[in-house]
Amino acid sequence: MSQKIKVGIVQHSFNEDIDFNRARNLTAIENLAAEGAELIVLSELHDSLYFCQTEDVANFDLAQELPGDYTEFYSDAAASNNVVLVTSTFERRAPGLYHNTAVVFDKDGSIAGKYRKMHIPDDPGFYEKFYFTPGDLGFEPIQTSVGKLGVLVCWDQWYPEAARLMAMRGAEMLIYPTAIGWNPDDDSDEKERQREAWITVQRGHAVANGLPVISVNRCGFEEDPSGTTSGIDFWGSSFVAGPQGEVIFMAPENAPTEQIVEVDRERTENVRQWWPFLRDRRIECYGNITKRFLD
Repeated sequence: MSQKIKVGIVQHSFNEDIDFNRARNLTAIENLAAEGAELIVLSELHDSLYFCQTEDVANFDLAQELPGDYTEFYSDAAASNNVVLVTSTFERRAPGLYHNTAVVFDKDGSIAGKYRKMHIPDDPGFYEKFYFTPGDLGFEPIQTSVGKLGVLVCWDQWYPEAARLMAMRGAEMLIYPTAIGWNPDDDSDEKERQREAWITVQRGHAVANGLPVISVNRCGFEEDPSGTTSGIDFWGSSFVAGPQGEVIFMAPENAPTEQIVEVDRERTENVRQWWPFLRDRRIECYGNITKRFLD
């Protein structure tokens, strides 16, 4: 297995036409594979508009059975292009039971594994608790032909515990399909603080765990169908950070982007030797971390 992996980033905007979104994703996958990508990462919930801006039971019709036509489409995309593919979907597990789920396909089109989003937000414009049950598959890396992928989803990216547990399970990189953006009513300073916090916390996960981080966001403005808010302006800025938090690639804020970025696993090994954070953890002192708060 090569120490250097070519990773394809797909930062797109989306509309309500699922077939259109899938076709455009497929074109991106084909283009990146033709340029040598071995691993391709799509953003969160890339089949449709970000429907969680409102609480509407009609949106449950967007959910996908797994396996089903969703997995068939992206399985064919992975196999036809000989790539490992990280995707994200609204999973219908059973009547009344739904998850925000990342599905990873290996180069032969087989499902290498799934991850169900563990941390579920509930904020204005991001009413995910209405739709998604918290994941129950744990923080388990997914073994693929390009290595063990620590796949997490969006809101998970703010939690150092999730990144740490993936690292402790042997993840070779952390991958975050994402849908995050600004409230258009916020001023420019507040917008920049939010975006920089998002970048900084994930770079911190890279440093603390000595692992590359791949974060792929959507871009473009999406209206709030209810008209209650001013919608969401998804800020793009998909990026790849190395194991010292160094930014290897950063996509623009407001433009669709397809990019190949090289990740060097040998560098991960070297950094962990220089900065042996896992060695020096005082695990006997951390019992209280499982409590909600220390009064």
